[in-house]
Amino acid sequence: MISFANAKINLGLSVTEKRQDSYHNIETIFYPVQLYDVLEFNEASDYAFETYGIDIPENGDNLCTKAFNLLKSDYPEIQPVHIKLLKNIPVGAGLGGGSSDAAFVLKALNELNNLGLSSIILQDYASRLGADCAFFIDNKPLFAEGIGTTFSEVDVNLSNYFIVIIKPDIHISTAEAYASITPQIPQVDLKRAIQLPIQEWKYHITNDFELGIFEKYPLIQDIKRKLYEKGALYACMSGSGSSVFGIFEEKINLDDLNTLGKVYYPTEL
Repeated sequence: MISFANAKINLGLSVTEKRQDSYHNIETIFYPVQLYDVLEFNEASDYAFETYGIDIPENGDNLCTKAFNLLKSDYPEIQPVHIKLLKNIPVGAGLGGGSSDAAFVLKALNELNNLGLSSIILQDYASRLGADCAFFIDNKPLFAEGIGTTFSEVDVNLSNYFIVIIKPDIHISTAEAYASITPQIPQVDLKRAIQLPIQEWKYHITNDFELGIFEKYPLIQDIKRKLYEKGALYACMSGSGSSVFGIFEEKINLDDLNTLGKVYYPTEL
């Protein structure tokens, strides 16, 4: 079985407060895009995981393995698999690649073992693995709040636009990003602002992480500026960075910006 685990971008992101459990409450809109990791599942006598492509930092068990062990703990009948991950989504980029991989492992195990778990149950398991993992279960545009696991419907469709993502050679951990944040109640209602014409988004929809990240890594701010110079209707850092996306009215080639970072051309999912 082969699964294609896609990335996401954040259309706006506000960090509203720090919680007593050390997490933060946020408000954001998750939007899926067609930039994929590839997961291959094969029958095996014992569980195994291997990865190819972009290197994954060695900081404990991979989220794919954690996803397998989490589901296996409640469903011992799950058969062992050999998972091969072709890693294409850049790491430390705010694109949710690791979270997507974990969510797609849960969905694949559910299907392969005929567990019959609903999306709600799978979202509960996914939320235990990471704050944005649960989004990838239903994998559609959603307004997220709380720690990023409380969802509500949002009407946003970018299918008539062209998305470009630029990822500089900078890795930003979630801990590093939050270290520069001062939580505050947003002045703009994101659910209402997203209904404005896309040309108006740059005046109302912001990412709270940008201020501290731009100060520490001016190159990321330069990428956002360049995207606007190239005609982006809206540009923003995704998640906690370091990637920056631009939304354009029509298809555009930005390979001349590859001196700033790797240029990706995903489309909306």
